[in-house]
Amino acid sequence: MEKNISKTITLPRLNKLSPSLESTALKIMEESGELAQAIGKFRGLNGEQLEVKESEAMQMVARELIDVAQTAVTMMFVLEEQYGIDLAKILEDHVRKLREKGYCD
Repeated sequence: MEKNISKTITLPRLNKLSPSLESTALKIMEESGELAQAIGKFRGLNGEQLEVKESEAMQMVARELIDVAQTAVTMMFVLEEQYGIDLAKILEDHVRKLREKGYCD
């Protein structure tokens, strides 16, 4: 079995919003909380007996994870467009750091 070297997803720029750095950071926290809640419900960490099949629960987790990713991408657009941050350079530095730490090839 071939191991995945990387995962690439493309998420759109949301055109009908005017996000700020602060509003987007708060939205990331909100969406992360919903992701944690979905995992917690599946694992029974909130005391509820959730009667959902594992496959359905993982679909819920995946949907919440994509919400987190979309919001993170939105923040990337904010950083580029409002603050002139070169995210290509930041990503390059990030991957180099991961390689230096031995986390990836």
